[in-house]
Amino acid sequence: MRLLVVEDDRKVASFLARGLREEGYAVDVANDGSEGSLMAKLHEYDLLVLDVMLPGATGLEVVRDLRSRESRVPILLLSARDSREDIVMGLDAGADDYLTKPFGLDELLARVRALLRRGGAARPDRLIFEDVHLDRVAHQAERGGARLVLTPKEFQLLEFFLLHAERVVRRTELLEKVWDLHFDPMSNVVDVHVGNLRKKLREAGGPEILHTVRGVGYVLHRDPPH
Repeated sequence: MRLLVVEDDRKVASFLARGLREEGYAVDVANDGSEGSLMAKLHEYDLLVLDVMLPGATGLEVVRDLRSRESRVPILLLSARDSREDIVMGLDAGADDYLTKPFGLDELLARVRALLRRGGAARPDRLIFEDVHLDRVAHQAERGGARLVLTPKEFQLLEFFLLHAERVVRRTELLEKVWDLHFDPMSNVVDVHVGNLRKKLREAGGPEILHTVRGVGYVLHRDPPH
């Protein structure tokens, strides 16, 4: 799942992004409201973590703008303002949850999981292709009933391939959707991680289903490409 953190305090933004990435999420970061609003319109996120007090555009303005465009992405507001009026204002603007500062990372992660379970972005919690099953909320995957022990990035790759099964996925698309926006496109890290995922799928049994399309990318398909 891909998340957007919009926070003008760069230390806080880095802390949040690191904690979320360690949980297996792909995370983009924006440091002002205008940038965050633009990124939320250009990219398909599963959830936004949005500070209320932002330069450029406030968090409330970002929320109202997204909801006016009929965006259903779940939004968790962060704010040092903890009065009942502020919380009500944030929720009435269209946010799904409101977390007051200071907070513990464990609480934020629990609220993120809860919002994702609600399916605000209307995406399935379970993905299935052939004998491969993936639970997006529990962060578990299996093949033929056998548990797949995957790294966070391997899990994200498998999730993306399942969402786009039987379609050729370009390497550049993986860099954009699974890795962060500013990742080095010249790195061979995609090939390494896909290779490791393919090995684990093969070791779990069954026919090869993750294939390389030479010069293009990869495809999750029961039959190899011609």
